[in-house]
Amino acid sequence: MLRREARLRREYLYRKAREEAQRAAQEKKEKVRRALEENRLIPTELRREALALQGSLEFDDAGGEGVTSHVDDEYRWAGVEDPKVMITTSRDPSSRLKMFAKELKLVFPGAQRMNRGRHEVGALVRACKANGVTDLLVVHEHRGTPGTMSEAKPHLIIHGFSSRLGKRVSDILRYLFPVPKDDSHRVITFANQDDYISFRHHVYRKTNHRNVELTEVGPRFELKLYMIRLGTLEQEATADVEWRWHPYTNTARKRVFLSAS
Repeated sequence: MLRREARLRREYLYRKAREEAQRAAQEKKEKVRRALEENRLIPTELRREALALQGSLEFDDAGGEGVTSHVDDEYRWAGVEDPKVMITTSRDPSSRLKMFAKELKLVFPGAQRMNRGRHEVGALVRACKANGVTDLLVVHEHRGTPGTMSEAKPHLIIHGFSSRLGKRVSDILRYLFPVPKDDSHRVITFANQDDYISFRHHVYRKTNHRNVELTEVGPRFELKLYMIRLGTLEQEATADVEWRWHPYTNTARKRVFLSAS
């Protein structure tokens, strides 16, 4: 297992480095292409390699499905198989947190809940990997009171995630859920406003051909993105950080990250 994880880690780092080089080369070609189309001077730093870049532009096209990113690997087969979600809590959970974990188990169709007990994070992750778990959700508590429901696969509404980071986050949230059936009456909403993600859960029924009755069934809560780490929980010391929230910088309150400004 350790050798396999080390090999996968090396392959990931290689793909990431290769992708960065390809992205840098593509940005250079785009600058040359725009300069030629707009009849402007080619940027000084690109003039030495401008002819080579112009020649390579002839072989570029829109392609079929586009170029995948190293972060796409975890969702490459999304929709082919349903996600397998495991939910657990922090140690010594309160009765309210246990209740909230039970509610979350019903939010994600097919999810399983595991008592934390004295299990270490590494042991939890190894058990999940051995049993084909795709996502491990660890629920903590700070303030608030946890708010019971159908287990049908829900339709999703993702709103306000228009930046590159926002699309990355919307993918992380979207692929926690399996593909719903057309006749499902559950609707789950992740709505972003000023980098706070509101979670709402509704069921609906048609009263007649024109009217629909919408009922909120809970739970409801707000999410704030803190970090995206490229690794599992037990790799905290070694995994690369893709993105981290820096709340103490001077411009933190003025900037939004999940929506395009």
